[in-house]
Amino acid sequence: MIYKSIVFFHFVMIFSIGILAQSENKTRGKILNKSDYEYLELLTNVIIDSSRIAPGQSVVDYFGPNNTGGVLIKPGGGGSYPSFWIRDYAMSLASGFISEEEQKHMLLLTASTQSDKTWITKNGSIVPFGAIADHVRIDDSLPIYFPGTFDFIEQGNKIFGVYPPYGDQYFFIQMAHYFVKTFSSNTILTAKINGIELMDRLEIAFNVPPSRLDNEIVFTTDGFRGIDFGFRDVITITGDLCYPSILKFRASNQLAELFDKRNNKVKAAKYRKIAKKIKSAIPLLFMNSNGMLRASTEKGNQPDVWATALAVYLKVLNEKDSNKASKALAESYKKGTLAYHGNIRHIVTSDDFNETTAWEFSLAKKDTYQNGAYWGTPTGWVCYAIAKTDFGLAQTLAKEYIDDLRKTDFRLGAENTGPYECFHPSGHKQNGLYMTTVTCPLAAFKSIDKLGR
Repeated sequence: MIYKSIVFFHFVMIFSIGILAQSENKTRGKILNKSDYEYLELLTNVIIDSSRIAPGQSVVDYFGPNNTGGVLIKPGGGGSYPSFWIRDYAMSLASGFISEEEQKHMLLLTASTQSDKTWITKNGSIVPFGAIADHVRIDDSLPIYFPGTFDFIEQGNKIFGVYPPYGDQYFFIQMAHYFVKTFSSNTILTAKINGIELMDRLEIAFNVPPSRLDNEIVFTTDGFRGIDFGFRDVITITGDLCYPSILKFRASNQLAELFDKRNNKVKAAKYRKIAKKIKSAIPLLFMNSNGMLRASTEKGNQPDVWATALAVYLKVLNEKDSNKASKALAESYKKGTLAYHGNIRHIVTSDDFNETTAWEFSLAKKDTYQNGAYWGTPTGWVCYAIAKTDFGLAQTLAKEYIDDLRKTDFRLGAENTGPYECFHPSGHKQNGLYMTTVTCPLAAFKSIDKLGR
């Protein structure tokens, strides 16, 4: 009964909010009205600030202070995730609220914790040469390459695979590319970290995730499994992998741009060729008849909302396939299977594996965390995708998202601790003051406005 009530409520909200959003924004062609934009920008700035760890500052009792010599930005405010997570930080850069000094410190820290040799953990997992940490401890700068722990010795217990997550290498490249592009600073690429230039470290990192020899698609097997993307590290996904291949596509183009700045046309062409191969392979390998991209080709090979929306957002798909994906997401939103209060599931409810789990293999219970809860992080990408075929519908989704932020805003006091990492109408909530819940949509909303009408 709960889902029937949610779907009915959803249709009412689409009708009423859609009329309001279109009447307010039709002439301006904006995804949000001015008031909502200003609210989101202010909230994002506040959340990022609450996520900063100043030098010498402690976050929780069981960790020492930040001894890295500069500001760190963790995944959110409060005591959750008391370390420096590479992906959450990298995903938040485009919000525009992180200074040059802060970016330089975290970029060089990430480079300094890159694995300079291949080694095997106490628990039998492998850390390959060039691997980028999943997260870095604030007190002693020790790199933790696997999810699920803060213990350098005990990391890699095989619960989360035996290979470090594949996405962090590409987020490292994104960090460097964004810094150079934003501050017009090419010199940082020649900076030597532990004797190796940053540009060389970027190339080494790029080649860490296992990839197909023919089409450059990232892939894994049960025996060498790594997490495809850290926002679903409790999910088992194997075979050819869609999401990290999308990240690799972007990283390829970013490396090409960096080599252009160094007048190295040969290497720039090399990485553009890799990006072109990935672009051609993704729809052939992963797109189903409805226009959705599947997460993989083996375990967990279900239609993947996040990957589909991100592929449209990063222009991985050609116009025909992009429009097909846009329509698929729009239809799911209209049916009430995609979103709740403007937040997005990894899988639409109608594509759940069965009645007991959303993903085929999950460490989390159904309708909690990454296995069926709703997240704000991808809302902007989904709005961007839907806007390609139905701008008014994208406005409606964006308005629902903003309205939920306003209702759960931690500044209201009482029991409010939003924005949440994820939640579910059954009552499940996880981690308040969560950064990518606001930083990622804000950046995407700005991109949507550039699309025009």
